[in-house]
Amino acid sequence: MSGAAVTPPNWPSGPSCHGWLALDARGAWRLRGEKISHAGLLAFLDAHYGADDRGRWFVQNGAQRVFVDLEAAPLILRLHPEGALLAHTGKAVIPRAPVLLDENGNAFLPTSDGPGMIDDRDLATFVAALRCARGDPPGEAALLAMLVGEMVAALFWQGLAVESCPRADIAQRLGYQSHPAP
Repeated sequence: MSGAAVTPPNWPSGPSCHGWLALDARGAWRLRGEKISHAGLLAFLDAHYGADDRGRWFVQNGAQRVFVDLEAAPLILRLHPEGALLAHTGKAVIPRAPVLLDENGNAFLPTSDGPGMIDDRDLATFVAALRCARGDPPGEAALLAMLVGEMVAALFWQGLAVESCPRADIAQRLGYQSHPAP
């Protein structure tokens, strides 16, 4: 493939567009609901993905911003050996505190590249790496209590504090808009 940008057919023109592009909870790009599989287009989307100062995530397509609807978070994070995090864009990111655990057991956190959610396929690995203040793994009761918003013990992941947070409050706490309005 040449270095030319790949633009989907019938892509809207104009200064910005909404409602066309989405990122699902497993880091798959979707164009009007259909999963994108074209390698060149995926590379373009990943390379031109960013956020504005209002927490709206978009793909920069020349002069146009194509705002992204987020099913979960701006970045979907995969855990790799030794706890390294790789965003759905392919870039390694550095985790920051706090790690927010919602009522469904999903883990959200700020990173060096923006807010992310750990991919649900990696949650067992994430939970296995949780530690109490003394360094020992938390018991099942502590994990279940956290899911219902009760902190019975301080928990940490990679040395970062873990907090309980309702899913409805995650985007505001981490500073992003799930569905940017025109």
